[in-house]
Amino acid sequence: MKSVIRLLLLIVFFGLPLVLLGGRWGETAVHAGAATTPRINIPFTTAVEPDIPAAERGILWFGEVGPTTQSYSDVRIIYNHEKLHVTFHIIDRFMYYDPTPTAGDMANWDAATLYLNLSGNSGSTPTSSSYRFIGQLDALNANQQGQRPDYDFAYVGNGSGWTQTELAFETFAATQTTTGLNNQQDDAGWNITFRIPWSSLGLSGPPAEGTVWGLGLTMHDEDGTAHENRDWPEGLSSSSPATWGQLHFGLPGYTPPAGVVASDTLTIRHGENGATVPDGHVGGATNCGGYPPLWDIWGNFNYAGDHQINVQNQWNLGDWGCFSKYYITFPLDALPPDQAIVSAELSMYHFGNSLPSEAQPSLIQVFTVDEDWNENTLVWNNAPLAVENVARTWVDPIPLGGAGKYVTWDLSGAVAEAYANGQPLRLALYSADSARHSGKYFSSSEAGVSIRRPTLEIAYGSAYGFAVSSTPRLQTADPGDAAQYQLNISPTGGFDTAVTFQAPTVSGVTIDIPAGSVTPPGSKMITITHDNPSQTAGGLYAVPITVSGDGVERTIELYLLVNGSQQFLPLVQR
Repeated sequence: MKSVIRLLLLIVFFGLPLVLLGGRWGETAVHAGAATTPRINIPFTTAVEPDIPAAERGILWFGEVGPTTQSYSDVRIIYNHEKLHVTFHIIDRFMYYDPTPTAGDMANWDAATLYLNLSGNSGSTPTSSSYRFIGQLDALNANQQGQRPDYDFAYVGNGSGWTQTELAFETFAATQTTTGLNNQQDDAGWNITFRIPWSSLGLSGPPAEGTVWGLGLTMHDEDGTAHENRDWPEGLSSSSPATWGQLHFGLPGYTPPAGVVASDTLTIRHGENGATVPDGHVGGATNCGGYPPLWDIWGNFNYAGDHQINVQNQWNLGDWGCFSKYYITFPLDALPPDQAIVSAELSMYHFGNSLPSEAQPSLIQVFTVDEDWNENTLVWNNAPLAVENVARTWVDPIPLGGAGKYVTWDLSGAVAEAYANGQPLRLALYSADSARHSGKYFSSSEAGVSIRRPTLEIAYGSAYGFAVSSTPRLQTADPGDAAQYQLNISPTGGFDTAVTFQAPTVSGVTIDIPAGSVTPPGSKMITITHDNPSQTAGGLYAVPITVSGDGVERTIELYLLVNGSQQFLPLVQR
């Protein structure tokens, strides 16, 4: 009878603690944590002014579109042999500038600040490798063909703050207005470009590909009756580079783990094999948001259930109502555990575009995001910001009456990272296009023809390493007694290196791991002995065992239950 009661107690009373202590049954792989610091990967171009391409630039965004103090910016970045080029495109209803600007008053008007830290996004104070550049809007683009006197300033870190300094750099500002500045008449917005020579940063040329700098951005918005500042990333402190994002020189790539061969594929598409793939677009959709005025409503349009979506942007802010982003999330829980991603491809059906007679090719970029969202409430002003731009593909326009086609993006690295972190693949699509009529129309997850819905195709194989299991994983014992556990080590992905075993000190028990390594496949017998023969209370002891070899590490928790029936017997009796 005692053994029956003990088994019942294990099921009823220890089911929840086991889940809390050890997660799912089986071994736990050790993975790097998800990247939460936003990063923009910027391309290199051999072009020089005035022919720096717009669509090829890396792009990020922040802010909101609203009726008064709210403002929003796309930021396009690229570099060449001579300079770093950073352009803010700011959607702003009311634009104000200072007719008599001073350095100390720059940020109190419509202006933009660029922060760079050549040592990366680290450090609690600005140092001599930290730079701050600020440029203000001026009167209808006056002096925009050169260094604008009194409308831009530079600073360098001094170990505790910022010191104004003379550095050679350029700012170019332009507005989209028909009513002039410094009034309460509706405008569309303005842009400002920073061109910073490498020599002004103490460099002889561009940084090597793969270099990472710290990057911070602030949009200063004066609307005549109110003022606000918007930062990227959120939580930025101008005096702490550790709070900034990352500027990565070059575009990302992906190399599958060595020795892994694709042995299986997985297709993820909404409505197939139980997959739910939510998606939605925000902004102007396919009709530029409808009829103006749009300031009070555009940023909160929701398009849940649309069968077709649009991706669109342009340099001229006069058509900002047509801008459109697309969000989609793919679940990855159908991927088996302990696999390695060999390749992954997003496929979308492109069936049309805005004004086919004038449409130009678009370089549509894919971004990862790290927040969940609800399709029924997703709008421009609450849509997640990008974590990183991870892929790009040119999309040619479809001529009037032309056939639709599938467009693909290589998302191997993004899928591998999301899978390693146990997360779904959350994506956004947008572009840095310059031309008008750049909108590209695609079928959504709600499309009636299932094969035209967005599809993620993943090729994978067994990851290089090993799997750890225990027979059994939980044992019961009387006080002072011991229990044995057989750890089984199974190789995956061609792993053939010896592994070792370690355990920390766990109060109340002694852990015996026989000396010697094991080359998978193989096993190791581990003994856990309870230390107190006179103990009367019940107890559950969790013992983590770490198995390591050739840079691969797995941890499994073993459990010893002592006096379980004694501890919970009154509960059973009731």
